[in-house]
Amino acid sequence: MAEQTQAGGGSSFMDPLKGFLLTYFMPESCYDQFFLNFNFLDVPCLKILLSKGLGIGIILGSVMVKLPQILKLMGAKSAEGLSFKSVLLELLAITGTMAYSIANKFPFSAWGEALFLMLQTVTIGFLIQHYGGRTSRGLLFLVASNMPAIIIGRLIQAASNFRNGHTGQLSAVSVFLLFAGSLARIFTSLQETGDSLMALTYVISSACNGIIALQVMYYWNSSPESKKKKKRRGSRQKTATNLLFFQYPTLDAVSEQIEMHVQSHGEVWLIREAAGRTLSFELRM
Repeated sequence: MAEQTQAGGGSSFMDPLKGFLLTYFMPESCYDQFFLNFNFLDVPCLKILLSKGLGIGIILGSVMVKLPQILKLMGAKSAEGLSFKSVLLELLAITGTMAYSIANKFPFSAWGEALFLMLQTVTIGFLIQHYGGRTSRGLLFLVASNMPAIIIGRLIQAASNFRNGHTGQLSAVSVFLLFAGSLARIFTSLQETGDSLMALTYVISSACNGIIALQVMYYWNSSPESKKKKKRRGSRQKTATNLLFFQYPTLDAVSEQIEMHVQSHGEVWLIREAAGRTLSFELRM
């Protein structure tokens, strides 16, 4: 519709904004309703616009929501009263939200604030350690803050495997080597550094890699081709359960039943089989 209007009446003054609006605020059908039909009271489109607008507003607000706290810590050069454990729990919750949203391919407007909150929360965690006289631990915390990336990346792959019902071209050798390496790193990090935070990073990494390794074993004999065959076989079985068979002694009786079925359902398949004086026919329900 938008193309036809532009072809007949030239380019619209809204053209420069159209791409931006379609990307962040509304689908093309709502753009047509608002700017071509001038129907500004379309309720479904207003709901979409309100939801998208609120989502983007929340994201923009989240960019600065913890900035005052960061500036206050830097100004006072003290983190007294702030709990590092609380920061860790908050970071875990934010990471879970991001992982779930990305795995389910939710739009960025539905979860984008979690990304900025995560970055600011990591900064606060470092400052708590730094001003507590544990700068080296703060630096290790920054290193360990790649946990969200590890979790998100592995969970996205696990979700993809689950949806597909197979692991595709995922290399089993690479998966098992990664799993074994992360397990070994738990021991070496505790033995050589004694830092539990660093070890926790590898524990989480091992858990995520372990999920992928279990999927590789579970879907070992599965492939895209075998899944397609299974779907086709299931479809045929489902069709077969929707077939009803009737037997009548004469062709006239069969014809009468066919006519009644066509009037009720619109379609019928006839199978004539000589079985003595009995005729059989098949109805697709």
